[in-house]
Formats: sequence, structure tokens, C-alpha cells
Amino acid sequence: MYSVVLADDHPLLLRGLQGLLNAAPDFKVLAATASGAQALSLICDLRPDLAVLDVSMPDVGGLDIQRTIFAERRPVKVIFLAATLTGRQIADAISIGAWGILLKEYAPEALLDCMRQVAGGAKWLPPELVARATSAGPSDGPQKLNQLTTREREVAVLICGGLSNRAIAQKLGTTEGTISIHLHNIYRKLEITNRTTLAALHVQYTATQNG
Repeated sequence: MYSVVLADDHPLLLRGLQGLLNAAPDFKVLAATASGAQALSLICDLRPDLAVLDVSMPDVGGLDIQRTIFAERRPVKVIFLAATLTGRQIADAISIGAWGILLKEYAPEALLDCMRQVAGGAKWLPPELVARATSAGPSDGPQKLNQLTTREREVAVLICGGLSNRAIAQKLGTTEGTISIHLHNIYRKLEITNRTTLAALHVQYTATQNG
């Protein structure tokens, strides 16, 4: 059984989600809250397997909660719920380690499938949402990853995993300066300027390869 913390500032939806999960034999809701700040505290205290978070909450939004979780390397797998999402929000969610992204209109039918897939170690990132994250960039951006050398691809994967240049250098047995050069070449080849866009491109490319 997988433990879960829920957070959504709409009481009716929160109750609906809690009821849906309480009826599922493989999930146990440890806590449900309408407060983002309380959700972060509960996640730190209760250490659930999964956290289902509303992206936008009045006090602390789901993205800010995930940034803290990501920075502190907590093992909880986060699934974001949202009524609407901009391409920037999707790209940010991917870059800070979101395991799942689900629009609220699909939650009644798809949430349990999404949670089971994430609990099993696979991400739930619908291709149409990932595509929106890269819509501002070149349409062939993901395919440009084929231009990267083997070492550049290794660096790109580790960057998308959230590692710093120093950590990547240690993992690959090279220097931080060398990683910076690789990163510069990756950005130049892909015509991008930051890690967030790289993460979004990498997820979209992986989705097309597995599709």
C-alpha cells in the first residue's frame, strides 16, 4: 500500500480526491489539506510515498513545494493537478522533478492510473502537455538531441536528473570546467539557453522514442 498526502485549496475537489483514494485498496491517505504551507510540513513530517498537489494555491503553490522537495532530495514522488497550465509551468514542473502532471478535468478517470504508474516508478507526463512546454522553441528541438555526442547526452541526462555541474563532474570523473564546456555546446546545438528548456526537450524526445 502506498501512502499519500493530498493538497488542493478547493474543498469540494479535495473531498472528492480523498474519497476516490479511500476507495482504492492500494493507497492510504495520510493527510489532506487546503494549505500549501501545511502540505509541505506534512510531507516533511509524514514522508509519504506520493504527494498529489494543486499547482496553484493561495499561500504556497505546488511548484514551490516541489522546488523545496527537489532541493532537499526528499524521496516523495509528486503529481501535479491543475485546471490549466502554461508551457512555462509545465517546463518548470518537469525540470524540478515532477513525476506526474494531470489536468483536473481528467482526474476522476485518470488519477488512479496516473498514481499507480508513478508509484511503480514510471513518470506520467502526457505528450500533449510536454509539447506545450517546448512550444516557444524550435519545432524540431527534441530531434536536435540526436546531434549531441555520447558524452553530451550523458551530461544532458544527468542535468535533467537535477545534478549540479560539480556533481556531474564527480560522477563522470572529470572537471567542473569540462562539464561547463559540454553544457555550452549542448545549449548551442539545441539553440536553448537554460536547464529548464533542456529538461523539457529531453522528456519530449524520450516520449517520441518510446512512442
